[in-house]
Amino acid sequence: MQSLRELCLSATTLCEEDIQILEDLAAKLQIFADLSQADMFIDCSTTDHSSALVVAQASPSTAKSLYSGSVVGQLATAVNEPAVMYCLTTGKPVISSRGVSQEQVVMRQSVVPIKNQAGSTIGTLITEQDISKQVEQEKNVEMLKETTEHLSETLIQFAVPDMPITSLLHEGMILFDQTGTITYANERAHELLHQIGYGSPEKGVRIEDIFAWRVSPEYFVRHGGFIQEELSKGRTYIMMKAVSSARKPDIIGGIILLRDISDIREKEKQLMIKSAVIKEIHHRVKNNLQTISSLLRLQMRRSTSQEIEKVYRESINRINSIAIIHEYLAHDGLEKIDFKEILTKISKIIVSSMRRSEQAIQVVVTGESVYLPSNKATSFALIVTELVQNCMIHAFAEMQEGVIALELVPKEDFVSLSVTDNGIGMADMQHVLEKGHLGLKIVDTLVREDLEGTIHFRNTGNGTEVTILYPIHKEDADDTAQDYRSG
Repeated sequence: MQSLRELCLSATTLCEEDIQILEDLAAKLQIFADLSQADMFIDCSTTDHSSALVVAQASPSTAKSLYSGSVVGQLATAVNEPAVMYCLTTGKPVISSRGVSQEQVVMRQSVVPIKNQAGSTIGTLITEQDISKQVEQEKNVEMLKETTEHLSETLIQFAVPDMPITSLLHEGMILFDQTGTITYANERAHELLHQIGYGSPEKGVRIEDIFAWRVSPEYFVRHGGFIQEELSKGRTYIMMKAVSSARKPDIIGGIILLRDISDIREKEKQLMIKSAVIKEIHHRVKNNLQTISSLLRLQMRRSTSQEIEKVYRESINRINSIAIIHEYLAHDGLEKIDFKEILTKISKIIVSSMRRSEQAIQVVVTGESVYLPSNKATSFALIVTELVQNCMIHAFAEMQEGVIALELVPKEDFVSLSVTDNGIGMADMQHVLEKGHLGLKIVDTLVREDLEGTIHFRNTGNGTEVTILYPIHKEDADDTAQDYRSG
């Protein structure tokens, strides 16, 4: 096995002083692992910054290790180690992220940057701890909580009959005996029924005289002893809930609760109106964008310059990508978008519009559904547009067939979007990035400023892989375990 120094000299751009810092830290790594009862690693960025290299590892002697062997010398990419690549790129720590190890054990992973005297990030210190027992305890606590809530509800149900019920309820309440005759009705019940033009629930009056067929013995039996109906007059809406304590056709006996839901119905109406207006706005924006796209397409056809035609085509694709987002919002009226659907539609439209007649370019979209806010979805749409266009312009410029693979994966702390082609590849990625290509500048700006994320390029040997990491808030993340050390 190669030493830390040998690995750094052969696969990184670290200088002698930086390597010495890592060696000093690696010498203490076993102590840290024993104290924290966790596996510890040091990862460094490779020469082309496309992945991270594990240069040191320490397994705890005070607890069971998550790994059956050494991973020193292995590479970690942005796809399977998003937290590490994000930390190396931004210099920001990622603390207490949950995941699953190679051995399928639930773990907690923390990644902090290792910096030199100049403040530059030269590596990451990674802690991975087995929390399977903690997760099991959390499940038990949740079950206990649910059991306690059910017990509390049961106790309240037993306690209520002996308490002054009228002081506890804001709803109208009517009690009736087994013959369907009202034995009690509070003042609120009188008020609510009067508002919708129903008779007064006086003691001794039959409930069928007030509510007709809605509370007949047959209707109770047909609905299993529980009836829920909405009564209304004008803008007043009353929810009626009736429970029968005896469920034989000739015996009723039970309680009726009345609740004013006029405010709820009014708010629902306003929300429906606003939703319809928002849908119409998105629909008009989509139509306007499509009109602009059509005008540009007409202008493009009048041009004799291939360079101008290329610029027009790229601009049309960008406009169409934004139009697709507005089309989705106009149809569903939601502010959250299933971006996997958008990803499939955008990529196939771009490939169809840019491929030559003799070309056979296949688009493969994999991964999971990820729901994004509309503004983030628009940024992602433009990013996908630029990356797929780059594949068509550069990767397959002289090829008759190829595959563009897009993968969308929600991690606990990140959304990972990878665009991989099997084209000619990038001989010198750094040169391409420094050259100032407009498409990559757009991608870089959107990733850094709109998404506050990072972008990672990797030469796969059979083409190019570009991975976008979008950090999401804890409350937006799915509570699912992720495999941070797979492969």
